[in-house]
Amino acid sequence: MIDTIEPDGPVPKYVQLADILERRIAAGELQPNKPLPSEKYLMAEYDVARGTARRAVEVLRDRGLVFTVPQRGSFVKPKAT
Repeated sequence: MIDTIEPDGPVPKYVQLADILERRIAAGELQPNKPLPSEKYLMAEYDVARGTARRAVEVLRDRGLVFTVPQRGSFVKPKAT
């Protein structure tokens, strides 16, 4: 399944991107304790601005799906048992 950002849709781009990444986490495509794709990758893959990519990661952090290590990046949180 190819996810795309709807530029003129009613949902903000950063929320759309966060939803795409959340689906990839749920599907196991993005593994626990492994890094999320870089902002640069997200910018190129989904044709979004750096701020959009950064804000999408913030949304995932707020949803409890990722954690960020300063100077290292953002990583998928392990599932709580």
